[in-house]
Amino acid sequence: MDFAGAMVVAMAVDALLGWPAWLFARIGHPVTWLGGLIAAIDTTWNRASDPPSLRRAAGVAGALAVIALSAALGWVLQSLLPSGWIQIVLIGILAWPLVALRSLHDHVAAVATPLLAGDVAAAREAVSRIVGRDPASLDEAGIARAAIESLAENTSDGIVAPVFWGALFGLPGILGYKAINTLDSMIGHRNDRHEAFGWAAARIDDVANFIPARLTGFLFVLLAPQRSEALACMTRDARRHRSPNAGWPEAAMAGGLGVRLSGPRIYHGSVSNEPWLNESARDPRAADIAEALAVYRPAMLLVAGLLAILAVA
Repeated sequence: MDFAGAMVVAMAVDALLGWPAWLFARIGHPVTWLGGLIAAIDTTWNRASDPPSLRRAAGVAGALAVIALSAALGWVLQSLLPSGWIQIVLIGILAWPLVALRSLHDHVAAVATPLLAGDVAAAREAVSRIVGRDPASLDEAGIARAAIESLAENTSDGIVAPVFWGALFGLPGILGYKAINTLDSMIGHRNDRHEAFGWAAARIDDVANFIPARLTGFLFVLLAPQRSEALACMTRDARRHRSPNAGWPEAAMAGGLGVRLSGPRIYHGSVSNEPWLNESARDPRAADIAEALAVYRPAMLLVAGLLAILAVA
């Protein structure tokens, strides 16, 4: 339960400070450090000349090494801290960079602001920082859809899942999870280079996000403007999503806002025909991004409140 209190500290510090640009310029960010390690392993262990079976084995070994190293670092740091309330505060401060609460809000709000003002070009530029699809192909509905989907999915991956594992296991839990999530984002892709090598990273990420994704979906259901529609859409459409986890928060948000999400999109010039979530609903507009953020903010307060209750129980 002490770890739950530490996660409240981490969320509070991140909500107040985010990760300042001057700090990033000086030392980078823990996720970029992890990214450098993963990129080095990908470069040296993922050899195109090797057969798929060997590349898969190398990917399993690489993923387990990064996760074990991250969790071990968390365990060492945690074991060096004094006990009592000081430990709770220090764990929270060390976990702070791994909770992307303010960053997610600010990046999505940066899409909503120009789009509400009718500046589609600026909104495309802003949304290109948070999604991988081709921004030039996006109209207002496409930009809004991309921003809302990113908010829904990353609420789970960037906040709920880290604090979930951090509340259970402290620094080893949250560092281990961030290693898993960063591995998946970098090498867990179904392309020629990573189909075999990234297989383990993608499967481990699916397991790590199974509970947090569903918790996030139910959080959105509780706080959505249209709660019954959010629940109905989530239970009906979540399994239609290409991801076994992302569909839960995205479908809940789609139903809760009364819009359709997912669907066809363009990546690197190729159309990806994804199924719709809440297919019969209207396309989202700029105002729906603001509405999604109005669901996100109390959801994060609720998460912090529940963790605080656990900490003092």
